[in-house]
Amino acid sequence: MDWSFLIKNKTTITVTTDSRKVTRGCVFVALKGEHFDGNDYVDQAIKDGAEYVIKGENALAELQDLAHAWRRQWGKQILAITGTNGKTTTKELTAAVLRTKYNVLYTEGNYNNSLGVPLTLLRLTKAHDFAIVEMGASHPGDIKELVDVAEPDFGLITNVGRAHLQGFGSFEGVMRTKGELYDYLAEHHGTIFQNADNPHLKQMYITAQRSHSVSGLTSHSEVVSYPSGPMLSGTHLVGDYNSENIQAALCVGEYFGISREDGEAAVRAYVPTNNRSQAMKTEHNDLVIDAYNANPTSMQAAINAFRSNSEAVYILGSMRELGDYTKLEHQNIVNMLLERKADKVYLVGNEWHTTTAPFPIYETVDDLAAYLKDHPLTACHILVKGSRSNQLERIIPYLQ
Repeated sequence: MDWSFLIKNKTTITVTTDSRKVTRGCVFVALKGEHFDGNDYVDQAIKDGAEYVIKGENALAELQDLAHAWRRQWGKQILAITGTNGKTTTKELTAAVLRTKYNVLYTEGNYNNSLGVPLTLLRLTKAHDFAIVEMGASHPGDIKELVDVAEPDFGLITNVGRAHLQGFGSFEGVMRTKGELYDYLAEHHGTIFQNADNPHLKQMYITAQRSHSVSGLTSHSEVVSYPSGPMLSGTHLVGDYNSENIQAALCVGEYFGISREDGEAAVRAYVPTNNRSQAMKTEHNDLVIDAYNANPTSMQAAINAFRSNSEAVYILGSMRELGDYTKLEHQNIVNMLLERKADKVYLVGNEWHTTTAPFPIYETVDDLAAYLKDHPLTACHILVKGSRSNQLERIIPYLQ
């Protein structure tokens, strides 16, 4: 669709999917979900001053098309970041580094899917010098869908691991889907920032280059490499696994003319939020909170990085969307805890019942909260690790 009638000569555009936030001159997108239908509010949106309404069964596809047109009119450079673990932290760190020199727009929170990416692109204005767009995936083709909308000039895959296996089918499925970013950049002669120590990423790049050459085209993709570590001292991030995320951000910064010294200062000033790699010292305990995302790879990394000079306590939520791998991957975590001779372990979620765990298992976080209310922990070093669906952040008041 030709969107010039709506976006031509505009420097900003306001788009909302919430009928309660319609303002005069905005675009209202009437999306339909499991428990709502924005089409019921089209008339009210028009009365409230919406300049244009996107409605009907193809509303999401039209929103993506509008975002694609807006991105092209904006016309500046975009870095796409994806990966199994660390993509949000890497996005935040990279933005912190680049903002020392540029006006950067970057994905808010976890707006990294088929809806979040177009909404991010539609926040771009002429005042922005650069954009960082995070891209998530849970099924084959998800990354291709997003890069076709955003048309990134640069790409960074943090890593690949065992996550969303129910949707991907296998670890190889994860690699193929995340590799769709490399496929796009190979075809469009983009630049790839790559961890030089990650063999999976190297193989994915080789596969993308070969696939592209089979089509009879020559790829001129540039690869800019960075190491995994060492971990930068003096940061607010918990866990040595963040060294890869930090090195990625510093590499991107140096590529765009930001000195190592200024980049490291920006990383040290960054304070994680949203229950990601956060350290918290309470009246009675020391906490490590990483309760926004959990899959077998990130769970193992968090456990390996957890060090304690006092009583070590593990509060772990179950891992979702693993399909046939559910029992195996949860048992692997139980085995790790047994090998480490963990002082105390509390597991939350039905999935742990498939294992031979000798630890207490609670159906919900409320069940664990009730127990901790009567049996408080003191003088402990506590790892709280789980996915957003576990809602483990609700246990924090009972650990203070």
